Amino acid sequence: MSKKTSVKNTVKTQPSVAETAVDLSFKDNRLLPLLFGERDRYLQRIENNLHVVIQARGNRVSVSGAPDSVAIAEVVLQKMYDRLEQGQVVSVGEIDASMRLAKPDKNGKAEVSHGGLSISTRRRVITPRSEGQIQYIRLLQKHDLTFGLGPAGTGKTYLATAMAISQLLAGNVERIIISRPAVEAGEKLGFLPGDMREKVDPYLRPLYDAIFDMLPADQVERRLENGEIEVAPLAFMRGRTLSHAYVILDEAQNTTVEQMKMFLTRLGDDSRMIVTGDTTQVDLPRGVKSGLIDAIETLEGVDGIAICRLQASDVMRHPLVSRIVRAYDK
Repeated sequence: MSKKTSVKNTVKTQPSVAETAVDLSFKDNRLLPLLFGERDRYLQRIENNLHVVIQARGNRVSVSGAPDSVAIAEVVLQKMYDRLEQGQVVSVGEIDASMRLAKPDKNGKAEVSHGGLSISTRRRVITPRSEGQIQYIRLLQKHDLTFGLGPAGTGKTYLATAMAISQLLAGNVERIIISRPAVEAGEKLGFLPGDMREKVDPYLRPLYDAIFDMLPADQVERRLENGEIEVAPLAFMRGRTLSHAYVILDEAQNTTVEQMKMFLTRLGDDSRMIVTGDTTQVDLPRGVKSGLIDAIETLEGVDGIAICRLQASDVMRHPLVSRIVRAYDK
């Protein structure tokens, strides 16, 4: 059971009608370097994003600025301190997510809401970091077939993988199958060194990275060996029926129409399927229609199928990535 936060808030001053200030005090001084970040970079990030002024002295922090911004900064600092007390890490991503999801109320307080959603894996508890991700997780929980669309960095593959692992750990499925089309971009597979697995591994490496982020390495290796987790090129799915499984097709914009139909019709009993991709990043030869685009056009509105469209505002990478996506969209 987590301890009650030791942050105490009191209104300190009200410099003007448009500004307010609060004082926060923290009980455990040992956690403050982790809360503030190296050279106070976490405090500076909150200052820059919310346009507030933060002053730290000892175990006390003063925040001043516009009332709504101060309320958000206050609740973000509280949430991050709570995470540290519970043995969890604080990162730029967590701080940005808390600022993004914090909502001030009419009483001058703010609350960070993840929609009551979380995904538990062996190595971490994953919570949504944007409104779009909240919607995405809800759709993943409810539907047997979900399409997750959006630009790079929106978490569409990472969250799908987390959901798959949580379902495997809970015993709701017997195996996880994650696949990608091996689209050749400049190099022919036959020219690459090694056997077939070594040839296709570069295409599948991002999927392995997500899995290792959620399970200890020894468990990943054991589950890969016994078939509980399978990562394979799309071509290996032909002719199979995928039952009692959580199935993910990543980079689906690079499937042909025929490949997409083949994959979708593999869905077997007691299985769930997630198809992720970015329709603006198609690497197929000119004149070949993307199977993902065709599937969305064909299947939108079909009962039991959900489509989640994540936006540039859901990008969780460097802030420049969101601006780059928006620039290209124009």
